[in-house]
Amino acid sequence: MNTKFLIEAFGYLGSFLVLVSMLMTSVVKLRIINTIGSLIFTVYAFIIKSYPTAFMNLCLVLINVHFLWKMSKKDKVYEAVECDNDDTMLKYLLKRYDADIQKSFPGIDIDPGQTDKNYVVFCEGKPVGMSLGRKQGDVLDLKLDYSIPEYRDFSIGGFLFDYIAKSDIKKIVYRGPDVNHKDYLKSQGFVKDGDSYIKTL
Repeated sequence: MNTKFLIEAFGYLGSFLVLVSMLMTSVVKLRIINTIGSLIFTVYAFIIKSYPTAFMNLCLVLINVHFLWKMSKKDKVYEAVECDNDDTMLKYLLKRYDADIQKSFPGIDIDPGQTDKNYVVFCEGKPVGMSLGRKQGDVLDLKLDYSIPEYRDFSIGGFLFDYIAKSDIKKIVYRGPDVNHKDYLKSQGFVKDGDSYIKTL
């Protein structure tokens, strides 16, 4: 491989990452991938002596870093609202995010009629997550624990489980699809037990 080919490939890699970042639903992931792509493209532009392109991409890197820093410093304030399984808001959210729920939990079958302990989580008045479960004594059988893509940074789970811990519930059991949620469940203190995940409050 000659040097010119490697330089061109390096530039294409930067362009590819910038384009991929535009497909991200998570703002944090978008800015991280965009930063990496822009940084690569900045180096590429300097190599080929395209200084206006280098300047523009360097500015994008700085802008992304600035907003990532702001997002990391911003304390999210959540509120949880308990609702019945026939609550209009809950039904709307389940319908509104059905496609993403099915994508996030492949094979999941949610029937609100079979749950009796449901929560909708709000951030500054915006519904950003919901959890549905069935309570049996002091155990909550968790059927769904969902956050909208923009708030998928594990912070809603931490808030919600702390909120639930203030009730008479002592244990949470999750038996649903885990293909996309093993890291999340582990981060929230769930321990795998056979086909179940258990969290003691």
